Amino acid sequence: MSAPETNEEAGGIAPPATVRVWDPFIRLFHWSLVGLFAFAFLTGDALDRPHEIAGYAIAALIAMRVIWGLAGPRHARFSSFLHRPSTVAGFLRDTLRLKARRYLGHNPAGGLMVIALLIALVVISATGFMMTADAFAGSGWIEDVHEASAFAALGLVALHIGGVIVASFEHGENLVRAMITGRKRAPGPEDAA
Repeated sequence: MSAPETNEEAGGIAPPATVRVWDPFIRLFHWSLVGLFAFAFLTGDALDRPHEIAGYAIAALIAMRVIWGLAGPRHARFSSFLHRPSTVAGFLRDTLRLKARRYLGHNPAGGLMVIALLIALVVISATGFMMTADAFAGSGWIEDVHEASAFAALGLVALHIGGVIVASFEHGENLVRAMITGRKRAPGPEDAA
């Protein structure tokens, strides 16, 4: 983990120290996925070829993220944010009371969301590819699964955004800025690992 960094502001008041949490790959992956998913979702029925290219790019990003989830730095690894269902449920109960612990990396609900989104995107990518293959020509169920998965992913995105807003409010931390800069407030004694 990087050493905390402080900067003096006007008036001699130092803002809280920060630490690097999100590495450049995770940030690039996140924002590229946001743009590509939005583009693919909005062009699905209108621009076949650009939609397919965006789908292939998303599939490549997902493959790289899985590798990074196994071999990347601490907060990028799946092992750092996958929790038991009871831990996730307890975290969500605490969140409803605005008493959830702050996590430096993904919190238990955020870790579950990462996995849910990755699974949804794999299903979308696989069915999208199948729709272009001659072996599945005319298979309406594949198109139905593809479309349903896209809308399910959109619902997960909405939940993700809601979770980011709640956690940002609850912990007084701009999580969108953290995903841009890669830095978050240094952990205090009340924070979880």
